[in-house]
Amino acid sequence: MGLASEFKAFIMRGNVVDLAVGVVIGTAFGKIVEAMVVGIFTPVIGLLTPSVKFDQVTIPVYGESKIAIGLLIQAVINFVIIGACLFSVVKVMNAMRKKEEAAPAEPSATEKLLAEIRDELKKRPA
Repeated sequence: MGLASEFKAFIMRGNVVDLAVGVVIGTAFGKIVEAMVVGIFTPVIGLLTPSVKFDQVTIPVYGESKIAIGLLIQAVINFVIIGACLFSVVKVMNAMRKKEEAAPAEPSATEKLLAEIRDELKKRPA
């Protein structure tokens, strides 16, 4: 088996394609969440803390050196929001899946016919 055919077999495996789709969807979802954080949550937090700009919060270390602690705070806020969004999405998906599983499947034509035969046999005297 040549290198090209091995590579083709590797790429065409289902889990590799699923992973690629997951990465693309995850990237798109990350952009949505980032827009939500920047456009909605950050202004609300800015209203609650008007004098604090998180991206500019620093701790002086030595001379001109500073630790940009505000970037860490913003990243933690983003992480919590992303986690909450993912939790909500997974919760809704699980509820939808349970609803689908809970709905009993309609009996097939054969099962209906067998049930009719059984009912007719029960009506006959022994």
